[in-house]
Amino acid sequence: MERYENVFQYPYSVVDDVPFDMKGHWREQYFHNDNPIVLELGCGKGEYTVELARLYPDVNFIGVDIKGARMWTGATESLKQGLKNVAFLRTSIEIIDRFFAANEVQEIWLTFSDPQMKNPRKRLTSTYFMERYRRFLVDGGIVHLKTDSNFLFTYTSYMVDVNSLPLLFRTTDLYHQEGIDEETRRILSIQTYYESMGISRGLNRKYQKFRLPHACSLVEPDVEIELDDYRSYSRDKRSALERAK
Repeated sequence: MERYENVFQYPYSVVDDVPFDMKGHWREQYFHNDNPIVLELGCGKGEYTVELARLYPDVNFIGVDIKGARMWTGATESLKQGLKNVAFLRTSIEIIDRFFAANEVQEIWLTFSDPQMKNPRKRLTSTYFMERYRRFLVDGGIVHLKTDSNFLFTYTSYMVDVNSLPLLFRTTDLYHQEGIDEETRRILSIQTYYESMGISRGLNRKYQKFRLPHACSLVEPDVEIELDDYRSYSRDKRSALERAK
C-alpha cells in the first residue's frame, strides 16, 4: 500500500513520535473540499467506509485500522471505483488524536469493535477513548456504535446514560426495529465481513448513536455486565469469569 495515494501509514508513530503534517489540513491537502469528515475506527477491511462513501459523495470518509492486510481490501476497492472522498489511515487508535485537529471531524463510526471484556481501557467507548475523540470531534459530534456484542452494547449504554450524553437512537434488534426511515435503514444495512460472521451465528445487530459534548465530565459506569459467550473474530472468551465491569 506504499503506492496507494489514499493510504497513510503511521503504524509505529507511538514509538517514533512522527509528526503528521496533514493534521488540521485533511480537507485542503487531501480531499480538496470543505465537506464534513467522518471516521470509521477499527475499519477492518473497510467495507463500511467504502459503502458510506458511495452513498454520500458530499461527505469525506476515513477508515482507521492498525492491520494493513485488512485495510488493503477497502483501499483497493475505493481506488478501483475512483472514490475521491475516501482515505485510509493505518495507525493505532490509541494515538488517533495525533492525526486530527480540534473540530476537524463531525462523526465517528464504531462497527463491530472488539468488546474488550477484560480491559475497560481498551473499549472504544471508554472514557479513555472518548476523551481522545473530543480533542478532534466537533462539540456535540455524533458517535455511532453498531455491534453484535451484548457486552459492548450494554457497557456503552451505561456510559451514555451515566454521563447524560444526548441519545439519538438505540435498538437491540436493528434489522427488526420498526419506525426506521429508509435512508437510515440503507446506511445501517451495510454489512462488514465480521458482521456476516455474526449473522451466521444468529446474533442480533445492536445499534445506538449519541452526541459527545465537550463540556461534560466523563466517568466510567460502576456496574457489572454479563460477558458475551464469544469473543470478536470467532475466538472463545479467555476468562472463566461470567461478569465484568
